[in-house]
Amino acid sequence: MSKYKLTWKDLTWRDFKIYLFALFKAFIPKTKISNLDELEDFIQSKSAWVTQVTLYSYLKTRMGTRYVLHFENDKFMASVNSAKWNIYSVALQDLTFFIFSYLKTNFNYQDTNKAKEIFLKILDDETTNNMPLEVIEEAKKNFNERFEKINWDNYYNDLPFNPSALSLYKWAPIADELKELDRKIVLNSVILKWDIVKKEFEERIRF
Repeated sequence: MSKYKLTWKDLTWRDFKIYLFALFKAFIPKTKISNLDELEDFIQSKSAWVTQVTLYSYLKTRMGTRYVLHFENDKFMASVNSAKWNIYSVALQDLTFFIFSYLKTNFNYQDTNKAKEIFLKILDDETTNNMPLEVIEEAKKNFNERFEKINWDNYYNDLPFNPSALSLYKWAPIADELKELDRKIVLNSVILKWDIVKKEFEERIRF
């Protein structure tokens, strides 16, 4: 992690554009999702959106007016970057499993192996964005373990996003005693964002 020199500009360009302009996206007409390439784009973009909006909102809430000043601290920024990638890796898993479980149950889509192909493709693409290799390898390991145990017929309807909610609670660079006080609020904030994604997916899917 330390080999990457992080700056406020880096975070603004790469991450905060999703956070700051998230509300405007609601006014952009949504196209239907009708093939695997569009499905991949949806999984990647929505996982990034949930990760960044929930992480940065939580940090801003806890830090208040000192929020911006913390981004001049390289050690803190490294922690934020680590949290972002680790949460995102779990968010990708959750949304991938949710979508293919939903497709199998509601659209009789049987080729669930495509879930693995899409997940691995997204991770490969993220190497160009400096996603740490150790996070990628851990994500692949966790995905394979979950893939072997998943019940495709009911995953989408059985608390599918709990792992990523718990991931925000685990990785957010906030003091443990404060996180303990915030636990319910933090978990609910992630689930509420995923509810928005679920609603959009159900409206746009045309497989």
